[in-house]
Amino acid sequence: MTKGASIKFSSYEESIPRLLNLLKVPNELKKYDKIILKPYIKDESSYTPIAFTEAVLKFCVENKNPVSEIFIAEGTDGKDTTELFESSGYHDLAEKYSIGLIDLNNTESQEIINDNFLKFEEIMYPKILMDSCVISLPVLKDDIETEIVDSLTNMLGAFPSQYYAGFFSLKKSKIRKWPIKYSIHDILLCKMPNFAIIDASVQGMILAGLPISVDKQAAKLLGRDWKMIPHIKLVDESFLARTARKEALEKAKEENAAKREE
Repeated sequence: MTKGASIKFSSYEESIPRLLNLLKVPNELKKYDKIILKPYIKDESSYTPIAFTEAVLKFCVENKNPVSEIFIAEGTDGKDTTELFESSGYHDLAEKYSIGLIDLNNTESQEIINDNFLKFEEIMYPKILMDSCVISLPVLKDDIETEIVDSLTNMLGAFPSQYYAGFFSLKKSKIRKWPIKYSIHDILLCKMPNFAIIDASVQGMILAGLPISVDKQAAKLLGRDWKMIPHIKLVDESFLARTARKEALEKAKEENAAKREE
C-alpha cells in the first residue's frame, strides 16, 4: 500500500471515495472480518465530524468482504463514552447503518507485554482491536497536551479507563505519570492502526495512508515541523529502528542460508 496521499477537499461524499480508491483501500478492506472505525471524540463540542465518519463508513460498507463486520469504537478521556456517542450523533449514525458501537473504556481487554515499552511494564488493551482492521479517523487540530491531534494521538482512546483512570475521576491519569509522548508510543506498540484517514477539511485537504507518514504531512498543514512534535519524532525513530533491526536480521539469515548452500 502507498504510504500516503492527499486530495483537495471538495466534499466528504466526493473527496473520500476518490482518495481511498486511489490508494486501493478496497483491496485491503476485503482481507478482514472486522473493521473498526476509531473517531476522535473529546467532549460534546470536539469530535470527528459525523459527515466525515459517515463517508468513510459508507465506503467500507460498499467495499468490505460480505462476512465482515464494522464497528465504531472510542474510549473517551474523562467523559462517559456512551453519553458522548449519543450527544455527538454517533449513536444515530450506528443505527442508520446497523453497526455496533464499542466503548473501549469498558470492553474486554487483554494484557500486552512488550520489551520495547518505554514506560509501561504491561498494558491492558482492548481485545477486539487486536483482531481487527483499525482505521484511525481524527480531525486535524492543535492540542495543548499533544500539540496536534493526529492518527497517532487518537489511539490514546485505546487505554481503557477501567484500568487507567483515577479513583475519583474518569480521567486517565495513569497514562500521565510521564510526558504523554511515551504513552502514545507504548499504546502503538500494542497495535499500530492499519490505516489513517485525517479530516483536514478546515485546511482544505483530506489525508489518508499509513499513520506515521500521514501524520508527518498533517503537521505540515498546521505549519509545524513534525520533527519538533515529540510524539511523532519518538514514534518515527522507534519504529524505524525496529524495522532496520528486522531487515538486518532477515538479511543475515539469507546470507547464512546462502553460505550453507555453498
